[in-house]
Amino acid sequence: MSQLFEMDGEILWYPSNGPARLFLRQVSVFEAEAGRPSGIGPMVNDECRIDPAAFRPFANALLAWYRTTTHPVMTAMAEGFIGTVLVLAERAGMELEWRTPARPPKSLSPADAATAVKLAEALDRRVDDLRHASRELGRSMTR
Repeated sequence: MSQLFEMDGEILWYPSNGPARLFLRQVSVFEAEAGRPSGIGPMVNDECRIDPAAFRPFANALLAWYRTTTHPVMTAMAEGFIGTVLVLAERAGMELEWRTPARPPKSLSPADAATAVKLAEALDRRVDDLRHASRELGRSMTR
């Protein structure tokens, strides 16, 4: 048996029960981390509707959270869920905020500013890696 996740009448994902159940159980955890609602509704009659007005800001909030969370265990635990969200967002044709401009505060010394820019670039590379991983994951996510 399978579940389906849809947005505006378009099926974004048609997983089996196990992955759907695990994904839905993680939603509240990441809503708390992102500080906003996901727009991912409850499963009703094997269907889960996703509200695009809430989902896009949620996906972008997850990207911002991931970009600033450097603890390796936290990022490892988050990557599967966030990767799944990114697949759904891209399938829905949503524009995501993959980059944050690297603008260090003016009060930093030139050396500290250069370090801040390098850190921002490293975090952007990590987000690029997540983007690539989510695209690979998408190949396994049935529609």
